[in-house]
Amino acid sequence: MDRADERPRGGLTPLRAAIAAGAFEPYLRRCNFPPPPAAVTCAVSGGADSLALLVLATAAGLEVTAVYVDHGIRPNSADDARTVAAAATAAGAGFGCETVAVTPGPNLEARARSARYGALPPGALVGHTADDQAETVLLNLLRGAGPAGVAAMWPTRRRPLLSLRRADTVEVCRLAGLVPVLDESNLDPAIRRNRVRHDVLPLLEEVFERDVTPLLCRHADLARETTEALDAAVAGLDPRDCAALAAAPRALARWALRRWITGGRGVTPTGDRHPPDLAAVDRALAVALGEARAADVGGGRRGRRSAQRLHLEATASPPRRLPD
Repeated sequence: MDRADERPRGGLTPLRAAIAAGAFEPYLRRCNFPPPPAAVTCAVSGGADSLALLVLATAAGLEVTAVYVDHGIRPNSADDARTVAAAATAAGAGFGCETVAVTPGPNLEARARSARYGALPPGALVGHTADDQAETVLLNLLRGAGPAGVAAMWPTRRRPLLSLRRADTVEVCRLAGLVPVLDESNLDPAIRRNRVRHDVLPLLEEVFERDVTPLLCRHADLARETTEALDAAVAGLDPRDCAALAAAPRALARWALRRWITGGRGVTPTGDRHPPDLAAVDRALAVALGEARAADVGGGRRGRRSAQRLHLEATASPPRRLPD
């Protein structure tokens, strides 16, 4: 990592003065940062959300390092890196730049995202907001996801801004005297999330005559409560015991298998494990019920039945799945 740990000397920068004046306190009350003086790494692209993450982490009293990941895709990426470096200096934070290679081709956005997470240190903070959460709920719902998918992003310390709106991050940048960079890819209609952001959500707001983002975020909260209840309900159900699965209600048998298969998959660059889809779970259940001898459950794994027990084993060539 190229590092430039420049910190202001002498008088306060406008950003540090705003922090000292308590300008960001109303926003910090809605954030989920670790207690100071924890050291954190913030993924900062130069957009409003990530710049606000940098500002608010600094205002929270944390020891902050901003990391910009240069994919080499955008022609002005070097300018964006300089913008992030200047913002870090103004905040009194450290700065680092990571360069990754992403070749042109299909699924460019997903591959760039995977490379970005791979370049960041474990536990790096990201600037996802409530608006991102609402988009993710819709995207997962329309992919046919169950409660866990609709729960979308869990409000962990890695995502401290999930209770803020994009308008909040823009205002934080204004108060900090920072001008965010514009990522033209966020306007590309070929990217499905952009269509949800710019077309679907505004249409829903027009139809229902209200801001639908809080409703979608509440739906995610309710789905998260449901997943926690299901986890508790299957805590005593052994997903490898074919007889126990056959005796359990189908919904609980599915949920137990889903947890088991998820735990058997590798960790993605985001630090998450991708769960199987419903079809994969049902294939595993068919094996448990004696309707099939073995079945592919995705993620480079297959389920096999032997002596009334299920076994999860690696297949020859595990497919690669990129993070959402």
